[in-house]
Amino acid sequence: MEAVLSRRQIEGLIADGRSIIIVEQRVLKVDPWLKYHPGGAKAIMHMVGRDATDEVNGFHSPEAKKRMERYRIGRIEGRWVNFVPPIQGGKFRPYVKGLVAVEEDEDADQTPATSDISRTPSPIFDTEEPNIRRRITSKNDPLISSASSVSSAAEQEDGVSYLDAWTKEQIDLDLAKYPSLDLDTQDEVVRKYRLLDQRIRAERLYDCNYYAYAIEACRYTFLACMMLLFLHWGWYGTSGLFLGCLWHQLVFTVHDAGHMGITHDFTVDTVVGIIIADFIGGLSVGWWKHNHNVHHIVTNSPEHDPDIEHLPFFAISHRFLESLTSSFYERVMAFDTFAKAIVPYQAYLYYPILTFGRFNLYFLSWEFLIRGTGPRKGPAGWHRWLEITGQVFFWYWFGYVIMYKTIPNASGRLAFLMVSHMVTMPLHAQITLSHFSMSTAELGPHESFPQKMLRTTMDVDCPQWLDFFHGGLQFQAIHHLFPRMPRHNLRRTQKLVQEFCSEVGIPYALYGFVDGGKQVIGRLEEVGRQATILAKCQRTIAERGDLLNGH
Repeated sequence: MEAVLSRRQIEGLIADGRSIIIVEQRVLKVDPWLKYHPGGAKAIMHMVGRDATDEVNGFHSPEAKKRMERYRIGRIEGRWVNFVPPIQGGKFRPYVKGLVAVEEDEDADQTPATSDISRTPSPIFDTEEPNIRRRITSKNDPLISSASSVSSAAEQEDGVSYLDAWTKEQIDLDLAKYPSLDLDTQDEVVRKYRLLDQRIRAERLYDCNYYAYAIEACRYTFLACMMLLFLHWGWYGTSGLFLGCLWHQLVFTVHDAGHMGITHDFTVDTVVGIIIADFIGGLSVGWWKHNHNVHHIVTNSPEHDPDIEHLPFFAISHRFLESLTSSFYERVMAFDTFAKAIVPYQAYLYYPILTFGRFNLYFLSWEFLIRGTGPRKGPAGWHRWLEITGQVFFWYWFGYVIMYKTIPNASGRLAFLMVSHMVTMPLHAQITLSHFSMSTAELGPHESFPQKMLRTTMDVDCPQWLDFFHGGLQFQAIHHLFPRMPRHNLRRTQKLVQEFCSEVGIPYALYGFVDGGKQVIGRLEEVGRQATILAKCQRTIAERGDLLNGH
């Protein structure tokens, strides 16, 4: 008979250093799998002590879920109440067999009692239909001009007090705007989310439209041919333009393959992703997976989401001004002298820095491959070597054949290099657009997966004929809810997600591309102002300290 494990027993296992996750009432001890997980160990570590059912179902194939059974050590009874994972600072008590535990679990006792919060009209979302809201831009939008609401905190002599006041205001705003975090409310959100997933499967929206990829292939071929034609004619800047456009478009297919959204076969989609990303683009799809999977689990968490950790160049939350420790990079993101000089002006530097973003991706890719950060054994053990082969091939055709052998002069090489890389800037803007202006508040372990995804992600409103330009990134909120869905089906799913949001009372964030960009700039300006206020507080403290020492 299968063992039934109590909450205290599971807590004790985690206290002993075991990695325990809950999936569909089953208790899985996944320690042996951490170093073999194709998506990286940290994606699993953020699920330790939590019910990972929705995350596992969203990211894994039926075959992968079947293989998880080998790590099953028992089951639970009743509703699981999440712990804060150790990687996020959760504390766990050892379990002593035979000892009667008279204390109640602290996490269960501290379930947020937010059901009494009346959901007044949001100051950020303007109601167009009941419970379906479109983000608007106005001079009163808190994302743009909310510093005044906590400006009195600047009068406090302690800069940390100012940041604490701002953190509390952001949390209170989210608690008022989104459904209550009490367990019954969140269970209802999850129940309807799973019903939505069943409906989507019944309508075959997980099936890939290969005809759409045939059209994509024609577009890629056209761009490649134009690049070669202008290279042959000696129009090196124009040739670089078409190469950059090709890279911009190919990234969307790499994104699909990385989520197994093309064939839904792990090996086939991985090979497709490596061929495009490494052999053609010079970027590591393995690095991207390790980064991106964590991003999907802890979206917009300042300490844990690598996709928003860009100090010293960008800080999208005031919390970065506290020199946070990144659990992903395992280092302190120091708000140092250089960051203090850049962040106040980050709104002006946003697009110029993004223009050179691809060069940073080369560095991150090579760092990942040289250090061997990915799995060295298991189903993904061969990825590193195929990627290194792809990197060598890329720098051979791009660096040697084109840059050195084909282009005869330094000016032509510089034009080809810079234009091909700078023209990919819209891609970096598209990647950051969906998250940089959204909430970075931490609401605790009881928030459901679908609510967190919709609270931290927005979609971009664009006409259907322009879908090719965005490559599915305009539907990031939908993608975060259903990450393995082929991108050509995301638009068809949008109406279903809007209906879901209306039913559960979760605002659905939708912007136009230009307005969304304004919101991002507004957020960067806001945090820049906060950095300036913090610096002023610190200078005042230092000056008063000098005066006291002088006396």
